[in-house]
Amino acid sequence: MKKILVLHTGGTISMSKEADGNVAPNASNPLLNQEKLLEGKVHLVVESIFNIPSPHMTLARMLQLKQRIQKAYVEGIDGVVITHGTDTLEETAYFLDITLENRLPVVLTGAMRSSNEIGSDGLYNFISAVWTACSPESANKGVLVVMNDEIHTARYVTKTHTTNVATFRTPTFGPIGMIAKEKTFFASEVSPQKVCDIHTVAGNVPLIKAYAGMDGSLFDLIANDQTDGVVIEALGAGNLPPETLPAISRLLERAIPIVLVSRCSNGIAEDIYDYEGGGVNLKKMGVIFSRGLNGPKARIRLIVALNSALSLKERHEFLSE
Repeated sequence: MKKILVLHTGGTISMSKEADGNVAPNASNPLLNQEKLLEGKVHLVVESIFNIPSPHMTLARMLQLKQRIQKAYVEGIDGVVITHGTDTLEETAYFLDITLENRLPVVLTGAMRSSNEIGSDGLYNFISAVWTACSPESANKGVLVVMNDEIHTARYVTKTHTTNVATFRTPTFGPIGMIAKEKTFFASEVSPQKVCDIHTVAGNVPLIKAYAGMDGSLFDLIANDQTDGVVIEALGAGNLPPETLPAISRLLERAIPIVLVSRCSNGIAEDIYDYEGGGVNLKKMGVIFSRGLNGPKARIRLIVALNSALSLKERHEFLSE
């Protein structure tokens, strides 16, 4: 019988709808006592590590999750399931994906409807995540996200709708598998990636989104000793308005690393356009292009890099792979 560690962190999956229609946290997570549904099939080791809404999630708490999972390596655990609020689920999943070795299947799930709403999806997603964590096929695929019968990689999955139960999607690439009747079916393999076993999450890294007519004022505001790095969600394939360039140069002169992604939901950032503010020019200036990540995940990757033992060259490669 598989032994699965369940780490509850809170979120809508643990909340209830009140008489006035508002959704609020419960004093106790309603999923804490669901072991009987899997009795005789799976041995669940259940811990409520947090009970917070997902906007309250922090990098420090993500690090606590990582450290707890690492302890599970020597506890005879066969897989890990984390229940999580959906607003920041993809960020926690990605943090764990790039800081944990592939020793155990790690699966995150959540819910778009609270535990007492009609059509609540929390318990169903939880059971699906448990079966995914039990599957031998889930090993060596990095951290996975299971929602609405689909299996996604933490690397590319993102929340795409504010309320729809089918909110989690993987733009460009799609899900890598599905789950049906307690069985997983994987259609795609996952490319290996570098993992950094960090012990701190220090660093101030703002995320700035580009827009038409943007100048350098926002960048100048953060050109100080308190800024450790910057992530920019650039236009199109990876371009910026020319008025931003002097301020970008000033940041780079201060040795502040700048990572660039696209603000588009599909595709990757590339140095294609050779004009003032175009990707070719930005790359020559020293801006690092991160391919395929969205802004929040690129920010996490940069913070992980800053807290690692990587050399400058290795850090550049890690951020641009």
